[in-house]
Amino acid sequence: MDQLEATLRRALDGARLSDAEVYELAERGRAEPGRVIAAAGELRDATAGPRVTFSKKVFIPLTKLCRDACGYCTFAHPPRPGERAYLTIDEVLAIAAAGEAAGCKEALFTLGDKPERKWRSARDELAAMGHDTTISYLIEACTAVLEHTALLPHANPGALTFDEAAALRPVTVSQGTMLETLSERLLKRGMAHFGAPDKRPAVRLATLEAAGRARVPFTTGILVGIGETYAERIEALLAIRASHERHGHIQEVIVQNFRAKGDILMSAHPEPGIDDMRLAVAMARLVMGPDVGVQAPPNLTPERYGTYLEAGLSDWGGVSPVTIDHVNPEAPWPQLDELRRTTEERGHLLLERLAVYPAYCSTPGSLAKWSEPSLRPRILDAVDAEGYVRADGWYSGASTAPPAAASVAIEAAHAGAWRVPGRITRPSIGRALGRAADGEELGEDELSLLFTARGAEAERLFGVADELRKASVGDEVTYVVNRNINYTNQCYYKCGFCAFSKGPKSLNLRGAPYLLTPEEVAGRAVEAWERGATEVCMQGGIHGSFTGDDYARYLEAVKEAVPEMHVHAFTALEIFQGAATLGVPVRDFLVRLREAGLATLPGTAAEVLDDEIRAIICPDKVTTEEWVEVHRIAHSVGLRSNATIMFGTVEGPRNWARHLMVVRRLHAEIEDDTGGLFEFVPLPFVHMGAPIYLKGRARRGPTFEEALKMHAVARIALGARIPNIQVSWVKMGVEGSKLALQAGANDLGGILMDENISRAAGADHGQELGPPEMETLIRDIGRTPRRRTTLYGVPA
Repeated sequence: MDQLEATLRRALDGARLSDAEVYELAERGRAEPGRVIAAAGELRDATAGPRVTFSKKVFIPLTKLCRDACGYCTFAHPPRPGERAYLTIDEVLAIAAAGEAAGCKEALFTLGDKPERKWRSARDELAAMGHDTTISYLIEACTAVLEHTALLPHANPGALTFDEAAALRPVTVSQGTMLETLSERLLKRGMAHFGAPDKRPAVRLATLEAAGRARVPFTTGILVGIGETYAERIEALLAIRASHERHGHIQEVIVQNFRAKGDILMSAHPEPGIDDMRLAVAMARLVMGPDVGVQAPPNLTPERYGTYLEAGLSDWGGVSPVTIDHVNPEAPWPQLDELRRTTEERGHLLLERLAVYPAYCSTPGSLAKWSEPSLRPRILDAVDAEGYVRADGWYSGASTAPPAAASVAIEAAHAGAWRVPGRITRPSIGRALGRAADGEELGEDELSLLFTARGAEAERLFGVADELRKASVGDEVTYVVNRNINYTNQCYYKCGFCAFSKGPKSLNLRGAPYLLTPEEVAGRAVEAWERGATEVCMQGGIHGSFTGDDYARYLEAVKEAVPEMHVHAFTALEIFQGAATLGVPVRDFLVRLREAGLATLPGTAAEVLDDEIRAIICPDKVTTEEWVEVHRIAHSVGLRSNATIMFGTVEGPRNWARHLMVVRRLHAEIEDDTGGLFEFVPLPFVHMGAPIYLKGRARRGPTFEEALKMHAVARIALGARIPNIQVSWVKMGVEGSKLALQAGANDLGGILMDENISRAAGADHGQELGPPEMETLIRDIGRTPRRRTTLYGVPA
């Protein structure tokens, strides 16, 4: 192995290359660029997989006056007679509105650097608008866009102080300034930055530091071909890395090629070639590592920009369907269809992102650190669990059909299309799925990784899950005839996701407060029995007057009226609270309920079994360990239970993996007592009426692909131990349920008769799906229906 190979191997293994190693790599790379480019592409593929991102933006040139005079710039110009120095707020809003109508998410504000320090017309116009500085007016313009549109501003105002970056932070989700170069030579007469005081390296580096200290997700980059040496390019990349290592704020590095234009001072200056650009992109990737975005503008290398993908590029930057590139007006943006085709032809998957990168908004912690409270609701409303733009238009419980891409993915999974050569997948995903297919148990890191599968990776995930389903339970799809009885919707707990319960401050939500008597509950059980039900599922809010005696009375009433009815009732929260009101141990209370007729416990109240998330969505509810302990004790006294997950609020892949690990460990502990948990039920969050969503503190539930992946990963994580993975037709709909049944699920749950909780949150799907409809659904996908009991036996 030669020295170049050894250095590249270290980079691919995730090692940070020292500055000396980077310089040596850069020099060797000039002699053998193909090896460096290939390694950079491999590094990107190993971490980002098929994902290549872009931002759909509208370009707002707030002012084209600038105190700098760069030799390559066509954006800035001196004051012109009869022309305003700045766009008016009305003009800003007209551009923004056009962008919003075209589906843009980003309002990109680009402007000259502090023109008021050079031009009297700029100072006078700012003063007439009530401002002293361009930054102050920029803040007003960003505020107007936020108030009147759904766009999220990204500001490129040039050099910034800490105070300026901090002042912009409440009205921008990200900011940017190109470092360009660290070459002092370029400030000399006849060079690119002569007459450009804001392009002094110390000023640009101070801007990177200011943004980092202000906790601003930041975009920067290098300009290739303006007279810098190759070594100076590397020096600039290393300076960007050093700032990022201090603050963690560099979300992307742009590698932008100089373009010669007829009306600039550098019109005769040679442009960098495609090979120079590919090597520069590759070096940016190897210097910055796998987690920082590397971008090159596609419009500046028309017809050949696709080759940057081979060099480790992960992002195409902002692309506008509305406005021109005001910095390079001669270079039109590629059409999105062309961009998608170019990306997919090389085996990648084009994903839309916001102006703020996913790593800075995909977890509660990252969102809290990098975004202002006033901006967080807008970000949450726009993204999926990984921080990418939510693109499918499907919502849990809504009547919208699943996206066509989901059906295509399931068909491709069954056809083995992920094997087609040239489709990009991460080796780590392949190894995890290979181990899963061989029946090996995956750990938390691997399960978390599987939730991030996209494109060909997701297809293989669905295929493996479905094969494991078939090996475990065959082609039967089961269902139970049951009735839901929600005995009260009054509750003094404050679960942010719940639109069903009625407390003193929630009377504006669907339905009036009610409390059923034991006799009314028994009457509903009798009606269910007469219609062929073998199970009643009883759950409700925690009523302020309830004690453990009330739960026992409901059981006694049902069993007296219908002795043979299986009673599946009371969450871990109800058990925990009921025991506390009587001052008895949970074990004693569960024994009493068992003797009164309780047979099984529903696994709801689990939500997400990760206390980091519970502290946000249900802070006063039972903890993870308390939930587990109730189920542990229940099985020790001869009861059975299932487990659920309610997902899609604020949590993500890591939290989902932790939840599955908790469930798997619990099952292993109780398996010898009763056979363990008899099923696992994913419950996608229904957002429409949920308080946590209405207050801007949650996403719009999972995307459809995320819901499919939950069923598939649950099969992989639990299927060897818990054979039954249920799909909620109330949440997923009939067509969505068909797809989940082909991605690892094998059970449709109950016909329900009365389903109130999802309906209260805004679900459109009906309160009942009868046996004929259940069996039609199952036969439509070529599977065999079987009616079951609660514990998957055969009804008498």
